[in-house]
Amino acid sequence: MAILLEQTFERTLDAWVREFSEPAYRGAHVQAWLFEGAAARRSAELRLEQAGVQARFYSAYKPLVHFFLDEVEVNGLAGVTVRYPVHTAALRRRFTLEAYPLVGMLDTIEVTFEPGGPQLEYAIELRYATARTEQKKVFAPNHVVTDHAGVVNLTPTGWVRVEGADGKLLLDEARPTEYSLMHDAILRVVGGHPWGDSEPYFDRLEVDVDMPGIERDTGYEDEVISTFEAMHEEIYFGLLEIFQRHSGRPLGNRGLQPGQIVPNVRQSEREIKLRIATEAFEPVKDVVARSLGTPLSEVNGPLSPERIAHEMHVVGGEPFSVPTRQGRAVLGSYVRGAEPAVVISGGQHANEASGVVGALAAAHVLKSRLDSHFVLIGLENPDGYALFGQLCQSNPRHMHHAARYTALGDDLAYREKAPYYELEARFKAYEVSGAQLHISLHGYPAHEWTRPLSGYLPRNFELWTVPKGFFLVLRHQAGWGAKARALMENITVRLAREHPELIRFNARQVALFQAHAQERGFDMMNGIPVQITESAGERVPLMLISEFPDETVYGDRFRFAQVVQTATVLAAVDGYLNCVTRSGAGK
Repeated sequence: MAILLEQTFERTLDAWVREFSEPAYRGAHVQAWLFEGAAARRSAELRLEQAGVQARFYSAYKPLVHFFLDEVEVNGLAGVTVRYPVHTAALRRRFTLEAYPLVGMLDTIEVTFEPGGPQLEYAIELRYATARTEQKKVFAPNHVVTDHAGVVNLTPTGWVRVEGADGKLLLDEARPTEYSLMHDAILRVVGGHPWGDSEPYFDRLEVDVDMPGIERDTGYEDEVISTFEAMHEEIYFGLLEIFQRHSGRPLGNRGLQPGQIVPNVRQSEREIKLRIATEAFEPVKDVVARSLGTPLSEVNGPLSPERIAHEMHVVGGEPFSVPTRQGRAVLGSYVRGAEPAVVISGGQHANEASGVVGALAAAHVLKSRLDSHFVLIGLENPDGYALFGQLCQSNPRHMHHAARYTALGDDLAYREKAPYYELEARFKAYEVSGAQLHISLHGYPAHEWTRPLSGYLPRNFELWTVPKGFFLVLRHQAGWGAKARALMENITVRLAREHPELIRFNARQVALFQAHAQERGFDMMNGIPVQITESAGERVPLMLISEFPDETVYGDRFRFAQVVQTATVLAAVDGYLNCVTRSGAGK
């Protein structure tokens, strides 16, 4: 183990209370924005009141949503018009997306977004059933910065505005907070370390953060405003970008193998500390298969590795396995049959757990059919899945994208060179079966995904920043376009017919997405968002990817997700037989 940094930070809220408690500010009016929860902000206001200072502390993160949560009387509210900032350093839809999920929170109340000017404030009109109207303004504290990746961004920041007792403006300035200072320290220390030129650079890079912040349920669906989750995302993807630049790769490259990056962000109201260290991973024990009893169709949360191994054993067929970087096994099973073969897999991105259950459940159904011919890889990324389980112990509802990739730090489907580890399972599956269709079950965030210190929207993943229902992606090789479209039509027709609740679910989420994104940006087919593209990088002619918003849900929502994943596999297999193979391959 090597420690790169251990550091403590002063809480910004305490520092500002101490600063404005000085006699020089008696009688002043203080407004301040920072990354703190409502209770802590109210407590700070009372402390300053005792010093003779009138103060109001606001959230610098999602200020418009907090305004409606904290200050707006919604009883009798009939309509809302929001004029949002339009700034040259941000995407036009940036501030309407930052207002998410306001439209959902207000439910039946009409909400209209209109573009405003470059001023960093929302102008709001509240219209009540009594014909009363109110005009409000909400400051959106941001500043323009060039970030660690060399990208110019408009980024949320701490801010202080102070009027003296005589009404004279004394301060009006952006300020760093412990939130940004910790983030900057992480990127500076890791970016300045001599990593050398040989990948991977480490086994595990542990980043432990203890800090105050916001974890607030909006009351709408699974939307919880969390600065802790946002910090996890900033650390993980920010460090990937640091190493992408270090390796000479472009931003967003998925073949990079830095090692396993593990942010662990915890809430702390007292000591604020940061620890960065490299550690070796420990050899893991073989998984012993055992059944936990609950039928797969009733499973309402991620399966244990033991249960996955058990289900793989029950599916039967010709078993095979390949090792992972950390010594776990990727389990595969080849079930021979007379029909054209397909490959079914889950867990390429290990924080997308509903697809694992869906793949296993669908395999059981297919196994009962006389001529089914398939290869099952129930969990493609066991190392990431182990980390996902670990991270969920402390923050069960977060997305945990640090578990997305493998222990090498890459996306296994984009692995560039040997040793191939997990990717060997796909190679084996294609080789033994000759499959021309791979059904890969995925998920994406069930709630908003942000990177507030890097321009707010998640870089290279902007399409997935807020949920938009169950989504299907079909990538095909040249000459397979017509077959791909026919297959997608067949799948979506069947899902719409057999699962009308899915179409209602999609309609709600797509409507909310469009309201905040101010555009759709994708096609719809039979009530399901779809994307069909030609790709030269696929190893099979047809790669079907499902995307259910399952990061990270439990209970009825998880069960719904895995049932839809199962149904997608069955619809795809039958559709493939009906409209692709029986009419011939290719065009």
